[in-house]
Amino acid sequence: MYINNPASYTDYYELTMAQGYFLSGKHQKSAGFDYFFRKIPFKGGYVIFAGLNELIETIQNFSFSEEEIEYLRKENFKKEFLDYLQDFQFKGNIYSVKEGEIVFPTEPILRVEGNLLETQLIETLLLNILNFQSLIATKAARIKLAAGEGPIVLDFGLRRSQGLGGIHATRAAMIGGFDGTSNVYSAQRFDVPAGGTMAHSWIQSYDSELDAFQTYAKYYPDDTTLLVDTYDTLGCGVPNAIKVAKELEENGHKMKAIRLDSGDLAYFSKQSRKQLDDAGLGYVKIAASNQLDERVIHSLRTQNAPIDIFGVGTRLVTGHTTPALDGVYKLNSVDGTPKLKISENIEKITLPGNKKIFRYCNDDGTFYGDAILFDQEKTIERMHHPTFPAKKSDVTSREFEDLLQPVIKNGRIVSNLPEVKEIAKYAKQRLNLLQPEYKRLENPHIYKVGISTNLMEKRDALLKLFKS
Repeated sequence: MYINNPASYTDYYELTMAQGYFLSGKHQKSAGFDYFFRKIPFKGGYVIFAGLNELIETIQNFSFSEEEIEYLRKENFKKEFLDYLQDFQFKGNIYSVKEGEIVFPTEPILRVEGNLLETQLIETLLLNILNFQSLIATKAARIKLAAGEGPIVLDFGLRRSQGLGGIHATRAAMIGGFDGTSNVYSAQRFDVPAGGTMAHSWIQSYDSELDAFQTYAKYYPDDTTLLVDTYDTLGCGVPNAIKVAKELEENGHKMKAIRLDSGDLAYFSKQSRKQLDDAGLGYVKIAASNQLDERVIHSLRTQNAPIDIFGVGTRLVTGHTTPALDGVYKLNSVDGTPKLKISENIEKITLPGNKKIFRYCNDDGTFYGDAILFDQEKTIERMHHPTFPAKKSDVTSREFEDLLQPVIKNGRIVSNLPEVKEIAKYAKQRLNLLQPEYKRLENPHIYKVGISTNLMEKRDALLKLFKS
């Protein structure tokens, strides 16, 4: 657990609302909330859902310590409310798509059921975990797709992350398809590959670059990667690395790679590759870092830059160019009565009632589109565009799967919580079923997400009722 007291890891108004529900006697009313987002980040075509396991494990430990109760007492919360909180545990239900699933705007990708107080209290925690990890997993997937199947892609982002966010950024990056990390804490915590080489300071601390290289190779003869751009990349960096590689060969070892961390990476990688190959070192790989993201990597690949390893840091863990996923948590029902939020912006009008998601497939198994429907609906004939109902698709003859499955029932975990490696494997499998036009970097296709006829009619009836 990274949060010692998860119950206080919240916004103040969650607690004032919870106390208000308790004092007014509404706290035991049943309620349902949906988690969804409205806009795909990075001008992309999809989002990878991440953070579920961390959320579930945290909710299992969601209770108020004596320290938290004492703090709330000083904040003038009522004694009877604080007495209630002393024995608080989440005893509701959570339904969710699998972690690693490919998801799209407006879909209720996670649903929380329980009493009004407990479903309200976990809102901030839920949004904090799911929004961040889904954002970074999506960024990582875009970067990995740009790099292609050949190169290795590593997370170098801990030093540039927002505080302890680097812990979960690494986890999310692995789910998105990264191959390893420099982050030792997260590598140990989540059982993912760790690795690293050297900084410029290592080389500067020696009297010569060659001495620095030789000393490093002495202690890491089978894992030598040399940073070659401290002084003069092509003039002395690569030549010195070649000399050390030859010395390693004489002693029965092989250098692993050189690393470029500045300058024109396409040019330097090509020139470095030529020098290495001319020296008979075709097995020595080239690693590159320095402000990389999916677009820079795509450019390097289209220029045929012979880079085998990409180290991605700042632009991964900060979600460049979209620093936050706009995920929201909205009430859908109270005591079985459907609720919605009305907005002047039709795209922000929420969908009432408990809902689920059917994913329909093409004949080849690829994704066709998703329908949002009431939880009690078994099948539907067509799905309608949420804001332009005249646009509709017939889905009667298509195979489908129900994406929302129970994760917590009556406060107890009822679903397997897979390890990060398994989640990453699932994400890759699902991403392979998403057609290429939705995955391209520029102007991706918009994936079909529709609502059932019953859901559309109920929403419209409630809109007319509340506006009258």
